[in-house]
Amino acid sequence: MAGEFDEIRARLEVIAEELADLALARLRQSVDAGGTELPVDEKRLTRARRAVEKAVVILREPDDTDLA
Repeated sequence: MAGEFDEIRARLEVIAEELADLALARLRQSVDAGGTELPVDEKRLTRARRAVEKAVVILREPDDTDLA
């Protein structure tokens, strides 16, 4: 069943990139507005991106049933 998760993993990678882009946009908006602290949205977006990236890593792991 190798490659079974390839499409989902690819979609998750795109989502992680979109979350990173959105977080950067929030930072830019904050800086442009004269902000000196990280926006709350940016922190939440970064946490979500990290969670999605963890899912990508999990889906890259070999399937334990292939070893039997």
